[in-house]
Amino acid sequence: MQPLTGGAASESILESFLRDLRFERGSSTDTARALHALIDGGFDRLPLPGHGATLERWQILAAVAACDLALVKLFEGHTDALAIMAELGEAHVPERGQAWGVWAAEPPTARLAASAASNANSITLHGTKAWCSGAASITHALVTAWNEKDEPILAAVDLHQPGVRITRDGWMAVGMAASASVDVHFDHARAISIGAPRAYLERAGFWHGGGGIAACWFGAAAAIGEFVKRDAGRRADPYKLAHLGAIDTALSGTASLLREAAARIDREPQSDAMPDAFRVRLAAERSAVAVIERAGRALGAAPLCRDRHFASLMADLPVFIRQSHAERDEAALAERLINGECGTWNL
Repeated sequence: MQPLTGGAASESILESFLRDLRFERGSSTDTARALHALIDGGFDRLPLPGHGATLERWQILAAVAACDLALVKLFEGHTDALAIMAELGEAHVPERGQAWGVWAAEPPTARLAASAASNANSITLHGTKAWCSGAASITHALVTAWNEKDEPILAAVDLHQPGVRITRDGWMAVGMAASASVDVHFDHARAISIGAPRAYLERAGFWHGGGGIAACWFGAAAAIGEFVKRDAGRRADPYKLAHLGAIDTALSGTASLLREAAARIDREPQSDAMPDAFRVRLAAERSAVAVIERAGRALGAAPLCRDRHFASLMADLPVFIRQSHAERDEAALAERLINGECGTWNL
């Protein structure tokens, strides 16, 4: 299948596919099966960010998020890996059965060491990687590591080899449980270095990917809002309508920021997109919190207890948005403002 570049038409095809997709929400096995179904259907061939169709890319991520957040966590990681490799000159079309992830968390207690091997770009990986989403479900991953010079690098690793041990450790949350974000141990596992040291962090697309995460949060929050909208259409009362109006305001503001950021990325693909990424992530987080609270108050306990889709979104989204760095990102954005690096508030 060709890359999805048809805007609303592509969204419609994907949404139809997702409606017909049968999987049990909350099951890591079924979530993995749904991921591979999306890949096999060619839905992972998204427009690359900064190539003129960033908004369409984010719309597709939002549509998958509206279906299921654990699924989009794996799907976004796979599509992000393909975009990263394309940007760093390692364009890769997955072979049948391949599913990729990006594992870039760097907690101080779980850092990978990379040692040079005999062949050019070949390395071996040693240590533990934390927060490895879909570890038992995917076949390959891009992982951050540190070379002998203590420089950050990115490596591509086949997970189906001796020296890679996927654990069940590191994830106790009920929300997002089906993403199975566990610890993975590497013991002289073979890998290929991707790009130069620091290239992963210094490339323009690093912040483009951050905007894609915001699109996922937005898509899930919008899906929750749709439940309130449908219920208010059947049984309206002044309080429910007030909640719906507040939800609309929150989501509309975030959608506008996402559209604006996507357009700027396409106009200036090599410019520093960090301010835009921080704005859309912070706005998406804030609107998600508002939508979760308003939806719960508008609809009460019934859909939380009797509707699997709604209950999953309401349980998963609070966990997923904690990927935000919250006040730290707000402070970093404020520093850019003070230094005059990211515009003004003019209309």
